Amino acid sequence: MKIAVACDHGGLILKTALLRYLADNGYEAVDFGTDCADSCDYPDYALPAAEAVATGACERGILICSTGIGISIAANKVRGIRCAHCHDTYSAKYTRLHNDANMLAFGQKIIGEGLMLEIVETFLKTPFEGGRHQRRVDKIAAIEEKYFK
Repeated sequence: MKIAVACDHGGLILKTALLRYLADNGYEAVDFGTDCADSCDYPDYALPAAEAVATGACERGILICSTGIGISIAANKVRGIRCAHCHDTYSAKYTRLHNDANMLAFGQKIIGEGLMLEIVETFLKTPFEGGRHQRRVDKIAAIEEKYFK
C-alpha cells in the first residue's frame, strides 16, 4: 500500500518515526515534506499529500502538525478526502469502518510515538465496512459536489 505522508515543522519528529515504521512494515511512503524544523505553513504540505490520495496516486495519507487540527482542515478542502483527526485507536478503527476515511491526522504535541504507531497500524489495517455506511459516505460526496465548484 502506498501512503502519502506530510507534516509541518510541528510534526517533523513523529513523521521521521512514521516513515521508519512504514518502511519496516512493507508500506511504500511518499514523503511530501517538510524535512526541516524551520517554521512553515501546514497547508503547503497537506495539499499535495491530499491531492495524491484524491487522485489515487496513494491509497491513504497520514498528516502531522502540532495538534493535527489545522493540517486535517486543510486536507479536507480537497474533493474526495475524508481526513480524520484521531488521537486514539478506537477513533482510528471506526473512522475506517464507518467513514471510509482515507487520511489520518494527529498532533505531535498531543501524542507520543508509541501511541501514534498503534493508531497508524489500526488505521492502515482496518477495512471499510460498507453497507449502510456507504450511503453516508455517498452523502458526504454529495455535499462536496454541491459546494466544491
